[in-house]
Amino acid sequence: MASTYPCGGLKRRGFLGAAAAVAAQASLPSVLVSAQESRAAAGKPAADEKWGVPGPYPGRVVEVRKPDMIRNDVKNREAIAQAVGRGMKELTGADDAVGAWKSFFEPGDVVGIKMNPVGNPLANSSSELMLEVIEGLKAAGVKTKDIVAFERYRDEFVGAKMHEALPDGIAWTGLGVEYNAHQTDLKGVDDLRTPNLDNVTGYDPDEFVVMEIIGQGEDPKDDRNRRSHLGLLVTRRVNKIVLLPVLKDHGSAGVTGALKNMSHGLVNNVCRSHGTPDTNVCNQFIPQVVAHPIIRKKCVLHIMDGIKGVYQGGPAASRPEWTWENNALLFATDPVAMDHVLWRAIDAKRKEKGLPPVGASGKLVLDPLGTEGFDVRQPQHIALAARLGLGVFDFKSPKGRRFSIDHRVVDMT
Repeated sequence: MASTYPCGGLKRRGFLGAAAAVAAQASLPSVLVSAQESRAAAGKPAADEKWGVPGPYPGRVVEVRKPDMIRNDVKNREAIAQAVGRGMKELTGADDAVGAWKSFFEPGDVVGIKMNPVGNPLANSSSELMLEVIEGLKAAGVKTKDIVAFERYRDEFVGAKMHEALPDGIAWTGLGVEYNAHQTDLKGVDDLRTPNLDNVTGYDPDEFVVMEIIGQGEDPKDDRNRRSHLGLLVTRRVNKIVLLPVLKDHGSAGVTGALKNMSHGLVNNVCRSHGTPDTNVCNQFIPQVVAHPIIRKKCVLHIMDGIKGVYQGGPAASRPEWTWENNALLFATDPVAMDHVLWRAIDAKRKEKGLPPVGASGKLVLDPLGTEGFDVRQPQHIALAARLGLGVFDFKSPKGRRFSIDHRVVDMT
């Protein structure tokens, strides 16, 4: 997995320090291009818009802990269902779970469920959680034909057997075929030799983010290498998305949660953000992509799968000893607040295991296990996303409680 996902562990020594990397990021311009949302401002919902990151509950993160969701690597769907119902009620203040789902969704909505199979089989979005989301959508009146489960890479979705868990009538797809280092082909095939495009949507030629970052070995004269295009499923098929990130650390971004699930899961040409140890620009890439008006508008609900967590070696989750049964689900409309709670949880576990915080980890800083793949990890993308208006970052803001994270822990023991 380390060779497939360079963010999990590259072996070539870099040479730029953290200060130089941050300085370089500050000079990187970006442009949001949207044919559908030409008047939308990045990170800012329209005056009459109910949805749009950070959503109706900025700063609010509900963490539901239920110790029987997983035991000895066996998941209990009934326990997960109970946790989902409780979490949705706590997030929205609704009287019951059905009312909570109806506060987000209604008949006529076409809803995508963004899965995260990276880390299979040790730690990926649980099929049991996916099934409970489907039940919630149906309870809100969303028709079966209007629900589609997806992941960026079709073959990873299939590899995790997520398609086999889906009920009859629920569609599934990938944006592209599978992971590879060259990611600019709009059909989603890139340099692969397979002609099979079944269950692949491809990418939208009219919706993209321009950033002056070029992947290693790519032609700087080719404008495609400066663009990350949104998936056609995201731009033209669904009007709302429920995202199921996983509680994990990340070799280049520090942690991978709600924000990175959007930035690297909904567009192409993402390898350029962390292609080599000394060209890690996740701090810049993640907030800028999430700020695209279509992504910001359609990603209405995040349910983080913290049933099993990864504190080292993510996102691939290649070693069982670096995972733990955490038995928690997190609920939010604010991806920044959710990811700051995730960051704290990962650092707490790393401290327990004698590892440095993710923000102090890297080849040029602290690398006690000799496994770091990048010069310095960059969890600060979470704070930078807050600067773009994408959510609440501070646990105790000097501006007061309304501008602070409201982390509510519900113990269902």
